[in-house]
Amino acid sequence: MRALAAALIVSTTLAAQTTTTKKPATTAAKSATAPQKLRPTSPTRPMPADPKANEGVAAVGTMPAATGTPAQLFSMRFIDLKVGDGEEARPSMPPDKVVFYTVHYTGWTTDGTKFDSSVDRGEPIVFPIGLKRVITGWDTGFEGMRVGGKRRLIIPWQLAYGAAGHPPVIPEKADLVFDIELVGQGNTPQPVTGTHFEEPAAGPTIPPAASQTPAAKPAERPEERHE
Repeated sequence: MRALAAALIVSTTLAAQTTTTKKPATTAAKSATAPQKLRPTSPTRPMPADPKANEGVAAVGTMPAATGTPAQLFSMRFIDLKVGDGEEARPSMPPDKVVFYTVHYTGWTTDGTKFDSSVDRGEPIVFPIGLKRVITGWDTGFEGMRVGGKRRLIIPWQLAYGAAGHPPVIPEKADLVFDIELVGQGNTPQPVTGTHFEEPAAGPTIPPAASQTPAAKPAERPEERHE
């Protein structure tokens, strides 16, 4: 009996030691599955409205509204008012193939002030496309048009008359709006006419027959102007 009791005591002691030294197996599992606290999400902020979204589109001053959704063309916007049924506007490929555009236009500042119009004069202007004889917005603004088409160009000041503008008619850093009509195009050299031109750039030149007639009131290129 004493030997059995001693054996029971030893057995009980070993069991107690095993129980007290054994670590809970569920601690890690509980820690791994514990629910995570979610950070509160901030409410979605609406995008600010573009202050220039309707610039050049809505009617203002003497400028009528243009119907349509503005599309992007380089750094400016345009609305095709009428799709022409003639040939597609061709680019110049100097020095041999210079394309002359015949164009009717009316120009406004974005407050609706009309500053020039060949329509009012009843005589379109003629100029070589792509030779920097017109403001940059015009040199790139006819892309994709067809002869007979009409388009509204909404031109940022960087592609118009730059920081200095074109005093006294066009203010400093003035965005401009033009309604243009591509009346015709051709490779036959013609006298260059009009009032909104820039000095020819160095490099390709206009064929001699056309270069004999200088552009009226040449304006500096925007990159040559200083604030």
